[in-house]
Amino acid sequence: MSLLVRLAAAFAAVALITAAAVAIATPVIVGRGFAQIVGVGPGAGGGQGGGNGPGPGAGIHAQQVQQDTIVAIIVVAVVAAAIASIVGVLLAQRIATPLERLRAAADAVAHGELDRRSGLAGRQDEIGSLGRSFDTMAAELEEAEASRRRFFQDVVHELKTPLAVIDATASAVLDGVYEHDDRHLETIRSQSRLLARIVDDLRTISLAEAGQLPLRQEDVDVGTLVAIVVRDFGARALAAGAALQVSLPSGLAARGDPDRLQQVLAALVDNALRHVPPGAEVSIEGSAAPGARVRLAVRDTGPGIPEEDKARVFDRFYQADPSRDRAAATTGLGLSIVKALVEAQGGTVGVDAAEPHGAVFWMELAGAGTTAARTGPNEGREGGPDGDR
Repeated sequence: MSLLVRLAAAFAAVALITAAAVAIATPVIVGRGFAQIVGVGPGAGGGQGGGNGPGPGAGIHAQQVQQDTIVAIIVVAVVAAAIASIVGVLLAQRIATPLERLRAAADAVAHGELDRRSGLAGRQDEIGSLGRSFDTMAAELEEAEASRRRFFQDVVHELKTPLAVIDATASAVLDGVYEHDDRHLETIRSQSRLLARIVDDLRTISLAEAGQLPLRQEDVDVGTLVAIVVRDFGARALAAGAALQVSLPSGLAARGDPDRLQQVLAALVDNALRHVPPGAEVSIEGSAAPGARVRLAVRDTGPGIPEEDKARVFDRFYQADPSRDRAAATTGLGLSIVKALVEAQGGTVGVDAAEPHGAVFWMELAGAGTTAARTGPNEGREGGPDGDR
């Protein structure tokens, strides 16, 4: 039974019950009242000399008045019940109609029309609140679907290039265009490894976003962590003609997985070194943040990031620089991994413009001794530094 019918039936039932109660009670109440009126006075008992009792026609007249009164009350009750039923139907229809619109919109969204909206957002009652919640949900579903499609398009694009290189190289060797030497086998192996890294990076992001990434939460000395990353990237910075600088207060400690935090910091330093010109500086900075948190930042003096690209630099495969060189063997997932790993440990990430030029990639983590984020089952670790603007 539809809500409209049930609401109308409920209003009608209330009205009919009220009318029935009035109809049943009215004869008894009116009868008693008229009986008392007819029976008053000294001569009401029928004795001699009863000069004060009603005359012979008084009882007949009172009985007629009683019947007319009962009929009038019953008619009024029936009319009131009918009016109440009509009003109930109208009110039920007024309530059920927007709900029917909401149901139709929900069916449309369920069948793939993610741009469908309820049209109830302008109401200022509970139904309007429900409509706004539905519209918000539909908008988020639409954005998620658009993101999913972009993701698959990006995955296809990223996998297509190394696969094409492998296929072309192997075909050339088999067809005799290339000689059977190690140089061409090395090309095939390097592209195969790039494919494997893309798959591993996507798996890392997926596990982190699902809250299933294995994490070993403990207090981490930030100075020791930074020293390891600076040591590992010293030769790389020298080759790029860049200087690595460190600015940290003593005793700074964060709560998190030391291996994953090292992976995140390495990805940010790697990303900075690949985009700074010779003679530039890349500095790793740390400080205490409000709320018992720790802030780590990697600042560079490179070309910076356009304002319109800042909101998307952490998206999968997004490249602010369309001329990115694939020979660098990057997967385009480095900053996406950074975001996923930091958020999996209860932190936040972001990017700001540096003064006078360059960029600052930062993350905030829980301080030592506080409760950090989710942990997953004890599984193997995968992925490596691969930042990319």
